[in-house]
Amino acid sequence: MKQVNRLLSTLATLIMLVPLFSCQDSEDTTTEGNWERRSYFEGSSRSNSSSFTVEGRYFIVGGYSGDEYTRDLWEYDATLDAWSRRADFPGVPRSNAVAFAIGSKGYFGTGYDGRNRLEDFWSYDPSTDTWTQVSSFPGTPRYGAVGFELAGKGYIGTGFDGSEQKDFWQYVPETDTWSSFISMGGAKRSGAFVFVINDVAYIGGGVNNGLYEYDFWALDGSSETWTQKQDLDEDDDYTISRSEGVGFSIGSLGYVATGTQGSLLSETWEYDPIMDDWVDKTAFEGTARTGASVLSDGNRAFVLLGSSSSLRFDDIWEFLPFEASDEED
Repeated sequence: MKQVNRLLSTLATLIMLVPLFSCQDSEDTTTEGNWERRSYFEGSSRSNSSSFTVEGRYFIVGGYSGDEYTRDLWEYDATLDAWSRRADFPGVPRSNAVAFAIGSKGYFGTGYDGRNRLEDFWSYDPSTDTWTQVSSFPGTPRYGAVGFELAGKGYIGTGFDGSEQKDFWQYVPETDTWSSFISMGGAKRSGAFVFVINDVAYIGGGVNNGLYEYDFWALDGSSETWTQKQDLDEDDDYTISRSEGVGFSIGSLGYVATGTQGSLLSETWEYDPIMDDWVDKTAFEGTARTGASVLSDGNRAFVLLGSSSSLRFDDIWEFLPFEASDEED
């Protein structure tokens, strides 16, 4: 009889513990971060546009609407949550180009116009709303590359020129000159993501020979040296590596969102460069997409545009990494 009572007591204890374990599991899977919808883009819906931020001013240019390649330039005022059209890009309309800012100017070039891979390069001056053609990118004409600024110099690398590449080139705006730069280690790729934190660029993802790449690299703009970081591990139960995702930084942390890895992704990941580690955040709350763009100044970030199959988007979402998720926004 005592044995039966002991068994019943143990069973009752286990039943009481079930809600506690369930609550703990729920807390462990809760993610942080909130996506808030902002004012819709006023141009046509499109994907694979390029963006740059000049002294706190956000610009987006080009892209593919599904019917045509575009050249219109738009500025987003985050304070007013409003859009203004600026001077159209005077070069060939294109998508999948690179863009970045150095000092008081934006830079834009390479890409694809529907027939040709491109190598021309241009600067944009927001103070005069004018474009100027500068020295062409000296690497092979390509699209799907990454471009960024470190320590007052521009960099373009990787991409597709008929096959995937991993070469890098450095641009000095004061002399309008390019020079070959040491290549990134690891695999060739196109469609990679990049974000910059404290003059260090972090590059990963993309595809090569039809396979998604998992190596992850950092380029220090001060020492101009590469360091391999922890892989975006394909064996673990997460999907950080992707193609045509967006990368951006907010404060001292990096983020990756949207893109594709066999299927469209909404997962959002946060990278801590000190720990060299990733944690999951609230998934992107718009429709899952690839070929999105991001407007970011290191303090705020807005993910916008992109495509899902034959559908292209004109919505824009701000990511607030430390707010609780509110999916009703």
